[in-house]
Amino acid sequence: MKHKLFGLLRRVGFLVLVVWTVVSLVTILIELVPGDPAVAVLGEQATPEQLAQFRAKHGLDRPPFFFGFPQDANGQRHFRWYGLDNRYDDYWVAILHGDLGKSFRTDQPVISLIFERYPATIELAIAAMLIAIAIAIPLGVVAGKNRGTLLDNGLSVIALVGISLPSFVIGPLLVYVFAVKLGWLAPSGRFDWSDIVLPSFTLGAALSAILTRMVRSSVIEELGEGYVRTARAKGLSERAVVYKHVLKNGLIPVVTVLGLQLGVLLAGAIITEKIFGWPGLGLLLVEDGIGKRDYRIVQGCVLAISTTYIIANTLTDMLYRWLDPRIRVS
Repeated sequence: MKHKLFGLLRRVGFLVLVVWTVVSLVTILIELVPGDPAVAVLGEQATPEQLAQFRAKHGLDRPPFFFGFPQDANGQRHFRWYGLDNRYDDYWVAILHGDLGKSFRTDQPVISLIFERYPATIELAIAAMLIAIAIAIPLGVVAGKNRGTLLDNGLSVIALVGISLPSFVIGPLLVYVFAVKLGWLAPSGRFDWSDIVLPSFTLGAALSAILTRMVRSSVIEELGEGYVRTARAKGLSERAVVYKHVLKNGLIPVVTVLGLQLGVLLAGAIITEKIFGWPGLGLLLVEDGIGKRDYRIVQGCVLAISTTYIIANTLTDMLYRWLDPRIRVS
């Protein structure tokens, strides 16, 4: 019992450390980007008094970290220790109280913006994953059962093409064919259930190609195991052997990849959301955060994405242990 509790505490501590590291790195990179957020928000015509008031309101008049290298009157930089009176420490203290700050432009709480946009991103990621699974499992099984044939080679080429084409190529191509030429689907927005078809196919195309190759390899490997010969000797049909035995065991490594790819889908949705105008977290991060130098939005979005990615990996690890008894025993 103590061993399990220690393992749980160690895992939680590791997750917290990863989230802290990711958000800290993003915060450092943001501070290194040249430019003044006050000028970016208020414009070049803002008076010095307005700029000073804006910086004081959002804490931008304070040092970014607990130490720095400010310039003196002669333009020389010297090391200076600021202690706890800095924006970085204040940000993490606020996080511990459930406050992600407010947007520089709209003055809205960042946490409310994330809760407003994140469901659309999760919806898109889940739809893309379901499409990838629906495509990959049948194609992977067919390719694995027909190893070395023309059909197998053809499916392998299709999978390779799917991996090679990035989303910013597939997306506009799908828009041109199905929205512009055929007029079947809307090119952008999130107003109807059909609006998710093009972005989910765009996001799930590369994943389906990866999963197809993995399922094929797993099926080929499992078909050479002794239990398959035993099942066939008992008179089970080939369909039962493949789908009840081979596929069940062969999907164990695929589940791991799915869990890891969920975080990739959430992060990769940024480009897809931009292409299709999908009002998710990625669009919030790119347009309202990075595009308008809104530090708090960028930090909040990165915190949400990294936390979701880590939770997905943890759940994947738990599912993997449940699927494979050998891991539970070890």
